[in-house]
Amino acid sequence: MRIGLRKWLFNRQLGRTLGWIALIVFVAVAVNLVGIRLVGDADTWSRWLDEHAGYFLVWRLCLYGATAYGWIWMRRRLRERDASREAHQRLLRAEVGAVAAIVLLEISALLRQP
Repeated sequence: MRIGLRKWLFNRQLGRTLGWIALIVFVAVAVNLVGIRLVGDADTWSRWLDEHAGYFLVWRLCLYGATAYGWIWMRRRLRERDASREAHQRLLRAEVGAVAAIVLLEISALLRQP
């Protein structure tokens, strides 16, 4: 059992995924710490983020657009490789899940604004 667990933990795909998650969390924490250090304290940093929320919205929209372009490119390649109904259903579920996650993220961001 222990060997199976160790093998699962060090799986290449899982390791890459965990590595990317750790990198993203590290970068987010580092950016916030640098921002707090630059402006003086956490309250000022929070106000600065609130004042520049429009720029961050534009950034997110550009990011979503680039992601959608990449997704459409990848989807076309996947459909050429495997045109089965099961593959189409998997893609459709992934697309619905991704759009739902983005919509919920943006709604929660809107609800947090004063």
